[in-house]
Amino acid sequence: MLLRRYSMSDMCVDEQLIGVCNLLLDEAQQPHTVSQDFSLFLLRIFSDEHPKMSNFPAIPLATATSAAEVELRTQLAVLAAGLPTTLAGLPPKPATDRDPSVPHAPARNPKLTPAEKQLALKNALRYFATELHETLAPEFLNELNVYGHIYMYRLRPTSYTMKAHPIHLYPAKCTQAAAIMVMIQNNLDIEVAQFPHELITYGGNGSVFSNWAQYLLAMHYLSQMTEEQTLAMYSGHPAGLFPSHREGPRVVVTNGMVVPNYSSPADYERMYATGVSQYGQMTAGSYCYIGPQGIVHGTTLTLLNAGRKYLGSSELQGKVFVTSGLGGMSGAQPKAGVICKAIAVVAEINGDALRKRHRQGWLNEYHSDLTALVARIKQARAAREVVSIGYLGNVVDLWEHFAKEPELLVELGSDQTSLHNPFMGGYYPAGLTYEESNTMMREKPEAFREAVNDSLRRQVDAINRLVARGMRFWDYGNSFMLQAGRAGANILRPDGGFLYPSYVEDIMGDIFSLGFGPFRWVCTSGKREDLLLTDQLAAEVIREAMKEASDRSRMQYDDNLLWITSVDEHQLVVGSQARILYSDATGRARIAAAMNTALREGRLSGPVVLSRDHHDVSGTDSPWRETSHIRDGSMFCADMAIQNVIGDSFRGATWVSIHNGGGTGWGEAMNGGFGMVLDGSSDAERRARHMLHWDVNNGIARRAWAGVDNAEFQIRAAMKEEPLLTVTMPHHADQALLTRILSA
Repeated sequence: MLLRRYSMSDMCVDEQLIGVCNLLLDEAQQPHTVSQDFSLFLLRIFSDEHPKMSNFPAIPLATATSAAEVELRTQLAVLAAGLPTTLAGLPPKPATDRDPSVPHAPARNPKLTPAEKQLALKNALRYFATELHETLAPEFLNELNVYGHIYMYRLRPTSYTMKAHPIHLYPAKCTQAAAIMVMIQNNLDIEVAQFPHELITYGGNGSVFSNWAQYLLAMHYLSQMTEEQTLAMYSGHPAGLFPSHREGPRVVVTNGMVVPNYSSPADYERMYATGVSQYGQMTAGSYCYIGPQGIVHGTTLTLLNAGRKYLGSSELQGKVFVTSGLGGMSGAQPKAGVICKAIAVVAEINGDALRKRHRQGWLNEYHSDLTALVARIKQARAAREVVSIGYLGNVVDLWEHFAKEPELLVELGSDQTSLHNPFMGGYYPAGLTYEESNTMMREKPEAFREAVNDSLRRQVDAINRLVARGMRFWDYGNSFMLQAGRAGANILRPDGGFLYPSYVEDIMGDIFSLGFGPFRWVCTSGKREDLLLTDQLAAEVIREAMKEASDRSRMQYDDNLLWITSVDEHQLVVGSQARILYSDATGRARIAAAMNTALREGRLSGPVVLSRDHHDVSGTDSPWRETSHIRDGSMFCADMAIQNVIGDSFRGATWVSIHNGGGTGWGEAMNGGFGMVLDGSSDAERRARHMLHWDVNNGIARRAWAGVDNAEFQIRAAMKEEPLLTVTMPHHADQALLTRILSA
């Protein structure tokens, strides 16, 4: 009846979509397989209120395995529709802008002038036909006034679940585009994203898009994309599909690419509010975030190597590691502490974030009373217990309480609050509740700024007292020392340097210089059994590589073999079926080849997306983190990151991205990322081999030229292995000669 009523209308309805309905309504189907909600959904999409169905690409029904899958596929087919073009097609306005069941970004205070507010409205409305402006303009102005940004809540999709669905269910004309759709939706999954309805994945302001119109338009373009087109993404804005070729990237992403003189935090707030730029963090705006698992492995390696360097052993049982932050990336810390068999104590002021990590099993327990917390820590120390303990409260109070204790209870300390964004929700001052802080940062921004600075000074004072008694502390690349120094905290040495090292400078820099970094992959089938097979393939590659590994690299191979063979028991998957593994160029290429072969042979049931954290060997130039150990004066130069993304683009990446900021803040770093789809073809294997070799060795070569010993060793080995690689090597000046010449 449904088909008889609508298929004869003047709408251009895609034949494959009619096939979906035929399959669902076939007499052989049991009546209960079509829900009432779905029947209403079908009625809506075939009514004149819905955008014309001619936008929908063909849907390959052959891969549908159940009525439920067909239903989901039909729901996802809406991704091809794009933006509403008529009032009738506009989704109904929600009763409230903000759904109270999910966490939301703090209201911003960009301090726009009346002219800038008008500009923000004009920029938002240009996505829509003029007949919609009368309806949308007041809504957008209200969002700007109340939340400090136009998110376009009315357009947030509600007819399907936002998550990484199996790749074959997406309405796309090519596998590469479908894979990118999977990754984007994973970034906005409510179980993955920090503020999903504000399109923020992690870090307080790490945006996938600036508003929901951009999301809808990007997904529409991806559904239409062929292998002869490239989508240009300008800071969340889909500029359009452009003619390209199969060897080129399907998507090129830029975020925050502003003229250098206009890269202050105030510039960012204004540009974000007016809708012309955004902060993509690292893997948020490049569509390859994999939940807190993405940093668990790096944190695990950092803790193990911190134990080796500071405590003389990687055996951390009975040792206490204290830090803060349970939001996006920082949510990995308690899990990493448990993997290292330590006692991990993590402070978090946001109760929703803390309880989310506890519910997900990433945090074993939590307390809100400091006296009870300290008693619990003493009990765990005495029993050499392996446990993660949360403190629901302010980290400043935690550090000051530890500093007053007669017994030194902490061996290792750090901080992972989002201090790249200290005055807009990245750091919460002592003496205020979470809610009070969110109100003050918008209504009394100057008072809030001073409260943050005062808390940073207090936190550093407490840490200094504990370090004087034997604790070891490091900066976790979150701009902690930089912001504390700007706040006037006692964190500088007499020579002007920071009291404490960056963890890259002191621990991870040597690992990056050997080529080891956070390689990642996602099984787009959504099947756990595929992920487990990729774990096995990676372990096999590592075992073989260890036979030829240098003495310098062997410990890294050992650590990573232990990781990949035990990782599943730690239940790290949140969102997509994804994995991270620190590997070097040789290991990455071999793992990619093994996965591609498994796809070709049918042992893996769907394509695999390769990516990495931007926080890697070559991806990021950041003087306070990734390149903090570069001592030739180039730590502030961003040639490496730019060269990296350009080189990846023509060597076969499926998509590439380059961002201002990322981890240490807008104006403080430049970082590039990539995604690459393995589909079992010989082309995919060739692209992976060429691109991954460059993606790693570019950074090793840069570090070698700066005189980093491990990098010089590793790039020489790479040149022996690859005859086409020729790298300029430094000739080191004799320090005695320089001293003599300069003193003459």
